[in-house]
Amino acid sequence: MKYYLGIDTGTTSISIAALDESRTLLTSRTLNHESFIHSDNPADRIQNPERIKSLVLEIVNSITSEFGRPSAIGFTGQMHGILYVNAKGEAVSPLWTWQDSSGDDMLPVLREQGLRVSSGYGLATHLHLQKAGKIPSDAVRLSTISDYIAMTLCGKNQPILSSDMAAGWGCFDLQRREFFTEKLAAAGVDTSFLPEVVKGYAVIGETGEGVPVVCSMGDNQASIKGSVKAGKDEKNSLLVNVGTGSQVSFVTGDYVNVSGDVELRPYGEEYVLAGAALCGGRAYAMLEKFYREIAGRECYGVMSEHAEEFLKSGRSAWEVETTFMGTRADPAKRGSIHGISENNFTPGALTVGVIRGILGELHGMYDEMTRLTGRKAGVLVGSGNGMRKNPLMQRLAGEMFGMRVEIPDLTEEAACGCALCAMSA
Repeated sequence: MKYYLGIDTGTTSISIAALDESRTLLTSRTLNHESFIHSDNPADRIQNPERIKSLVLEIVNSITSEFGRPSAIGFTGQMHGILYVNAKGEAVSPLWTWQDSSGDDMLPVLREQGLRVSSGYGLATHLHLQKAGKIPSDAVRLSTISDYIAMTLCGKNQPILSSDMAAGWGCFDLQRREFFTEKLAAAGVDTSFLPEVVKGYAVIGETGEGVPVVCSMGDNQASIKGSVKAGKDEKNSLLVNVGTGSQVSFVTGDYVNVSGDVELRPYGEEYVLAGAALCGGRAYAMLEKFYREIAGRECYGVMSEHAEEFLKSGRSAWEVETTFMGTRADPAKRGSIHGISENNFTPGALTVGVIRGILGELHGMYDEMTRLTGRKAGVLVGSGNGMRKNPLMQRLAGEMFGMRVEIPDLTEEAACGCALCAMSA
């Protein structure tokens, strides 16, 4: 039996899916990797890449022992983050994740050269580490976590990135699909650490058993591929993904100039407009933690009940801006709450306000996408556990965006998406 593995190394978990040739999900495994490393620097959000890699290999071995050797392996994972490898292809640093803000002091330096870069983007982090003298002495290349694991499976000593992942570091020429090396050098960036970049999704090598391995897709792009049903027009679908963060994505065939919180990203031979909120689903988890400190138990079910009851009352909910961790364009921005009155001073009003705040940030980005493309989507595809497991969020999303909401048949959308990519490659 032919089947294809998709491996998603996310911010908090590893998800691996196995699909057969008919896109049927044979099995999937998800495991929290708990790889964050404590740091006294509040700007640091770093992880142990070796722990993530070892857990991935453990799950892969478990699946292959049950189903045999896969026909190909695809990868995806958290974008924007970086780690360093030495000449042997070994990780010699922690993984600085997309949530890391240590490179924020370098954003003005890079932007002076006209480079597009935001908080948490890998090349801002790289320049910060370079200026601070914190790059390991034996480091020779930068990599993403997913491309590091893909490289290891193939026995390679240097990472190879798709333009998806390379663009996630910022300072990337989207039309030519290469880094702005001259501008980076002018900003003082040591560009010798930049890895090879390939267009599209290429096979970068084979495992020792002869299984082709495909370079990593962006997690955003993989979610699109795994979420939109076969035969559906991707350009008519708006993907709203709510996980730890949240994203809104709209596929376009053409290059367009963007600004603010809306980005243009490579997607195979096409492009996708994407807007990412730094908090997103994390805001809802923060609210649950707030309630749990009072109640002394898990509160997601109670939150939904209170919110549903409040909506039946017809009263106005709190107006919550859920930018608790800032935005890509303005890392210093913070959240706010308005519209509190004696009439609506209830937990349900706060819960509804937080959900609408999460969705409202994404809706504002979608408005900009419609302006850029001159068209609207016809269906909203809801993905990520924050959307999939929260019927109230699904309903409020449909109301806010004015579209029918579809939840993908395949769970673990990003893992399934890169399995489909492996099938194509």
